[in-house]
Parts: sequence; structure tokens; C-alpha cells
Amino acid sequence: MFSLDSARDDDLVFPMWVGIFLDLRHSILSMSLAFDLILFYDKSLMNSKELREIKISSETKFKGNLLHVVRDEVKLPNGKTSVREGIKHPGAVVIIPFLNASTLIMERQFRYYPNEIFYELPAGKTDTGEDFLTTGKRELLEETGYTAKTWTFISHLYPAIGYADEKMAVYAASDLTMQEIDRDEDEFLEIIEMPLDKAMEMLRRGEITDAKTMVGLFWAEKLASGDWKAYVRS
Repeated sequence: MFSLDSARDDDLVFPMWVGIFLDLRHSILSMSLAFDLILFYDKSLMNSKELREIKISSETKFKGNLLHVVRDEVKLPNGKTSVREGIKHPGAVVIIPFLNASTLIMERQFRYYPNEIFYELPAGKTDTGEDFLTTGKRELLEETGYTAKTWTFISHLYPAIGYADEKMAVYAASDLTMQEIDRDEDEFLEIIEMPLDKAMEMLRRGEITDAKTMVGLFWAEKLASGDWKAYVRS
């Protein structure tokens, strides 16, 4: 029986090099396959028509005050059909309110379905006929009592692409002035002047878990440090 204690160096050389060769060959083949997959993926992205699904029919299953649930039949890129069940949403805005370069205005709010209290950035859905900027200005005033002189569009965010069409606009707001809070009757919030470094530490520790707020805080950190600037779209 082979034993490490009794084996000589020359007994190990051949098996060792055979193992190294096999591992190396396996690694090269794996890398080659990976590159082939990357090239295939890039080519697929170049022709988006190959990825799109086409709606054949749509049926409304539920229509509420906020959300509409639909069931669609779609044609897949390979010509087959399938069913998609999803939620239609009017859209929303999340605001990053800079009280100063190192402090944000945030909220604590109870959310019914997760049954949790969350730390959040101010946000809200768009009303009929509103553009995103109008929604942002209205929501900031209603929820926090602040208005902002400077508004900067940051990006769009899709929080639930697997089952909803909700599109959120992210804005940074600065040069804040305190006005009067005008919340909805069913809205209960605690307003917090949150140091940015404290918010980032809470995020790191898993104490801030709301997705839109997590994205907004990463943007806030980059904006405050000067590492990123808002991308101006032509």
C-alpha cells in the first residue's frame, strides 16, 4: 500500500506532474468555454430582437387603487409561447435630500407587508399626469416638509423586474428649506437628520435593507466624495 511516510521523492514526481497537467488542461478548457460563452452573450446583446418577448394577449386579473395584476400570453424568441403574470405600476420617485454635504434627510416608517420598520429615503408614487420631477418635489414636501432649490436627476431604477413594470426615478435634492409638512392622513413617519457616514455604517451592518434606499445611499456617498457626478443625458 502506498504511504507518504515511506515514499521516495522519485515515486511522487510522475504522479504529481500527471496531476498538474490534467488540472492545467482542465483549466484551459474551462477558460476557453468561458470565453466562448462571453462572446455568445455579447453577440446576443448586439441583436436585442433575439431576446425580446412579444405580447399576444393580456388579461386583467385584479385592478386596485395602486396596482393592477395582469396575465399575459407571450411569444418567446424561439417561437414558442408562454405566460407572464405581473403587476402594472404607475411609477415612483426616490429622493436623496442633502441637508448639507455630510447629512441626509431620512425617514423611519412601518411597512405593513414585511411587518417591519425601515430606514428609508423619501419616496412616493407618481400621480396621474405627473412627471417624475413634479412627483419628487411633491413627495419631499409632503413627507419631510422640505423644499429643494436644486434638483439633479441621477438615474432610473427598476426594483422588481421579474414581476412588475415599476420604474423609479432617482433624484438628488439640495439647498433645502424647511416649510410645512403636509402628509396623507394614513401616512406616519419619523424624520431623521442622518449623517451620511452613519447611514453607510448602518447599511454595512444590514440595518438598512430597503432596496431603493440602499441604491440611493451608494449614490449619495459617491456624490458627496466627488467620485461620481450625475451623468448628463443628451
